[in-house]
Amino acid sequence: MNRLLIPAAVFAVIAVFLGVGLTLNPREVPSPLIGKPVPAFSLPTMDTPVRTLTARDLAGRAWVLNVFASWCAPCREEHPLIVDLVRRTPVPVYGLNYKDRAEDARNWLARFGNPYQAVLVDADGRAGIDFGVYGVPETFVIDRAGVVRYKKVGPLTREIIDAKILPLLKELDG
Repeated sequence: MNRLLIPAAVFAVIAVFLGVGLTLNPREVPSPLIGKPVPAFSLPTMDTPVRTLTARDLAGRAWVLNVFASWCAPCREEHPLIVDLVRRTPVPVYGLNYKDRAEDARNWLARFGNPYQAVLVDADGRAGIDFGVYGVPETFVIDRAGVVRYKKVGPLTREIIDAKILPLLKELDG
């Protein structure tokens, strides 16, 4: 009798895990950074490469980091929403230009508009690795203490901005 119960119990456990897995959204990749301090960085800015910004420089108020690249098609789709986000919130939005040529990024921003408070340059992708970037675009919301509160893998949508990002920014910047 016990020999039949063991396979049935194993099957039940597997079925539960499968059932839970099927309810998850594959576009929402959990980040180990949520609730933890933003990774330390010191990156040059695109407009003034001799000027660097660090996580410490951005502490003291909430901020958004949008990882983008000129070669990224979904970034092009998302960009008007980033422009609109900047218009709708006083919270600064910074760009992280990921594995891109500076000239290409400058041309891209000149063509589509530069909504960013500053654009940080991550030419070799090392900062992206520290942030756990899977690809571009990705967006992070960081609180005034420098703790990552939200991460979105893939392009933002109006729904995500309205339902998640703007309410979170209002809470963090209030």
